[in-house]
Amino acid sequence: MTTGVAAGRAAAPAADRGRSLHPRHWPFAVPAVLVTLVVLLPFLWLGLLSFTDGGGLSLVHYQRMLENPSYAAILGDTVLLSLLVTAIVIVLGIPTTYFIVRQPPWLATLMLAGVAIPFWTSLLVRTYAWMVLLQRRGLINTWLVDLGIIDRPLRMANSFTGTTIGMVHIMLPFFIFPLYSAMRQIDPDMVKAARSLGASPSRAFWDVFLPLATPGIMAGGLLSFVLCLGFYVTPQLLGGGNVTTISMKIQQNVTMYSEWGASSALGVVLLVLVVLCFLAVQGLVPRRLRQ
Repeated sequence: MTTGVAAGRAAAPAADRGRSLHPRHWPFAVPAVLVTLVVLLPFLWLGLLSFTDGGGLSLVHYQRMLENPSYAAILGDTVLLSLLVTAIVIVLGIPTTYFIVRQPPWLATLMLAGVAIPFWTSLLVRTYAWMVLLQRRGLINTWLVDLGIIDRPLRMANSFTGTTIGMVHIMLPFFIFPLYSAMRQIDPDMVKAARSLGASPSRAFWDVFLPLATPGIMAGGLLSFVLCLGFYVTPQLLGGGNVTTISMKIQQNVTMYSEWGASSALGVVLLVLVVLCFLAVQGLVPRRLRQ
């Protein structure tokens, strides 16, 4: 009887595969196929355009990126900025989310609404607000000088530091919401069990709660990092020309030089970088935590 049950279970997937390929089911797949084509066709056109120069196929755009050190510097600044912002967001987001999760449901809802408030304001408006705050005679420098913490204003606007601050403010909600969803699914009895076995509150958090929240941390961190890679408005305004990212270089190639092929090649590089990030995160997270 056991053999018959096992054989039935083994035959079930084969039967399901057979039914999924039946021609009468094909019309139901048409919407999904159309959506896939709508998404993939621009990528295919982008890839083809990156290999064209003067109407013919060429690797000149990729060769230029390899030979010109400025492209390596731009790529390095983009990755460094994205990693730095993601790291700061993780450091700030984990304790914030943990504090929200531990509150009563009504209070946690209010706190999440407070986290979501930046979404109700335009990205451009928030960036301009940071430009005002971070100026040499802005509110932050004025307070620091008046309190005697610094002797002269710090250079925060039009710099890598100002760009990082503005992007952290924008990315923090994108990290908190996935992490909150993951932390809410953790059974609080797990931490209580660790405490009953003699673990201190900090030990229970680090050894029990935080590992269970790893999928949320990885998801929020990956989302923040990928969004940072393609950021344009904040680096353009808060960087003040001293910070150049891949998205800014793409804009320059299109508007200033009409180099669609070079811009497409940079877009392909950015796309490959994002795909590698997804594959790397998928390999880092254990399968038992992804289920």
